[in-house]
Amino acid sequence: MTRPAPLQSLLDTALPALRARAHDGDSPASVERIAAAWETVAAPGAKPARLPVCEWFDRVLDDPPEAADLAALFAALRELSPLLCWRRHSGGDTASANFAESHANAMLLGPAGIEDRRDLWLGLSVLAPQTRYPDHHHAPEETYLVLSPGQFRHGDSDWFEPGMGGSFYNPPGIVHAMRSGDAPLFALWALWA
Repeated sequence: MTRPAPLQSLLDTALPALRARAHDGDSPASVERIAAAWETVAAPGAKPARLPVCEWFDRVLDDPPEAADLAALFAALRELSPLLCWRRHSGGDTASANFAESHANAMLLGPAGIEDRRDLWLGLSVLAPQTRYPDHHHAPEETYLVLSPGQFRHGDSDWFEPGMGGSFYNPPGIVHAMRSGDAPLFALWALWA
């Protein structure tokens, strides 16, 4: 099997950015497990699909960060954009009223991703301004690479803002959430399943 060139380019760009920034908790070890696993190419998965909220994804990509590695990541994401399959997540009691139409997730590697696989999940989330993603949890550990303004919380923490290029680790099963302010929120996440 051959991986689509834009996906390989994104992976080649994302790994150095994750390695440079993922220092919270067990995220360095998790990122290394994920990177080793994604060396194996999996079967093709979902077909491209776009949602109206993805205009915010385009706007974020139109304003790349100053850091060279993150600017390269934005360029790789722009190249990959036509292959992304964006989906909505179900809401919940803690989601904002506008959640259904104001968010989208795209799985790059993982269940129903560009590569359909079960060993890891690598994906993207975009939230339109003034949107709250509901409290949620999952068994896999997770490392975030934040690519915009926005706030997050996990466990018993208060809301915190990692900032552009910030990273943090969610241990397995921890309740966590995110929310955007006046700007859209954009993040890459990597889960070791």
